[in-house]
Amino acid sequence: MACAAARSQADQDRFVCIYPAYLNNKKTIAEGRRIPISKAVENPTATEIQDVCSAVGLNAFLEKNKMYSREWNRDAQYRGRVRIQLKQEDGSLCLTQFPSRKSVMLYAAEMIPKLKTRTQKTGGSDQTLQQGEGSKKGKGKKKK
Repeated sequence: MACAAARSQADQDRFVCIYPAYLNNKKTIAEGRRIPISKAVENPTATEIQDVCSAVGLNAFLEKNKMYSREWNRDAQYRGRVRIQLKQEDGSLCLTQFPSRKSVMLYAAEMIPKLKTRTQKTGGSDQTLQQGEGSKKGKGKKKK
């Protein structure tokens, strides 16, 4: 990690929190989205956010049992938050490309669709959707 600081409880409390709802394009701003809908991702998970942040060199760790207060759905898919260290103890930035929490959120939203898990899932589901739509069209024509 770029910022390999000792992880005491006081240090972890200074890390910024990012919940998946902040990056979710299915949410409104009132429901907790914090970035523009054009840059947001469909249903991101805390694990995906952590993977992206760790890969770029940020000190990030996952808290699986935490939930966003505005999230009404209690499913395991919507649980979790990521704590990310932006600044070192002396106040200097860990990585100069991430001066704020918003810059981290925008980067994560940009990189999550490029994850291998995302590209494999979308490839399979697109084919199923196309097959399903084809059969629906056929049924509609028969009814007329």
